[in-house]
Amino acid sequence: MKKKYLRLVRRAFRTLRHPRLRNRPWWQSLSRPLFRRSLWKPCRSSVAHGIAIGMFFSMLLLMPFQMIAAAIVSMRVGANIPLAMAACWISNPVTSIPLGLAQFRLGEWLRVGIGIPTPEFLERAHLTIRGAGTLNAASFVLGSLTMGLILAVSGYFIVHLFGSILPQYLPRRGSLRESRHFRQRSAN
Repeated sequence: MKKKYLRLVRRAFRTLRHPRLRNRPWWQSLSRPLFRRSLWKPCRSSVAHGIAIGMFFSMLLLMPFQMIAAAIVSMRVGANIPLAMAACWISNPVTSIPLGLAQFRLGEWLRVGIGIPTPEFLERAHLTIRGAGTLNAASFVLGSLTMGLILAVSGYFIVHLFGSILPQYLPRRGSLRESRHFRQRSAN
């Protein structure tokens, strides 16, 4: 499994460092933080942060370019970029309809059942679908954010649990603190 991951990382590096892209100034400024090797090496904390970021963005179904947003946030935080982007595929074309309905139901329960307040402009926006009823935008947005937070926190703890049980597959080295320390030291 580790060999396949490393092969995938090498291919991504070669593609992103293609000679046609390498010499363009806009690409250099964008890709400089992307090519830090610590963001691509799998260790327990960087993988946990990457999975949490990817799972959160995967639940934002109406957001275009979820993988790019997850990669940018992963670069800024110091999380594992490939796994953050891979976790975004939880919401693929097959699962997006059931996830959207589950998010709507969760948001409706939180908004009406528990009484969590939502912005008025979202409460006024609704869509009537024959067979499904009236779908409220406030319920959908609240359900999306709540489900994203729940999956992000659970994914984070599951990765740390997996790494604690099987440390040979997910070592502790290269933690997030070390990458931040390296970043601060190299900036000075």
